[in-house]
Amino acid sequence: MASITLGGNPIHTSGELPKVGSKLADFKLIQNDLSVADLSTFAGKKLVLNIFPSIDTGTCATSVRKFNESASNLANTTVLCISRDLPFAQKRFCGAEGLENVVNLSDFQEGTFGKTNGLNIVDGPLAGLHSRVIIVVDENGIVTHTEQVGEIANEPNYEAALAAL
Repeated sequence: MASITLGGNPIHTSGELPKVGSKLADFKLIQNDLSVADLSTFAGKKLVLNIFPSIDTGTCATSVRKFNESASNLANTTVLCISRDLPFAQKRFCGAEGLENVVNLSDFQEGTFGKTNGLNIVDGPLAGLHSRVIIVVDENGIVTHTEQVGEIANEPNYEAALAAL
């Protein structure tokens, strides 16, 4: 369990992030067209998993915009933006913003992705949502970088995530 803050107030997550050097656990997440994506959907690609509470908050939206901008310059790399938002909200946001270089995935059904990776918020006003986390994996699905953002309102360290590719 990690201790993070929301507006300076302590909240907690459901566990620990995957360890660097471990294989990312397979997942089943919902794409914008309501089909299911799993780890094999992105086989052979480097992945930046940009995980956040909701696309409808300022910091979350900023992280999607910044990774969208960076993704256009990255070879063999896909940015996955993962939240518990409905796929319709994710699609609406990216459509309105003209963002085409990220893949939105939703963990809305059961939150299994968040539980498996120890990043669900378990108390406080955002309980049940994902905390702000970055996980980077190589072409073989091996975790090369993780970041649990200590204050939920803060942006992740983009440079560190991109350097891990």
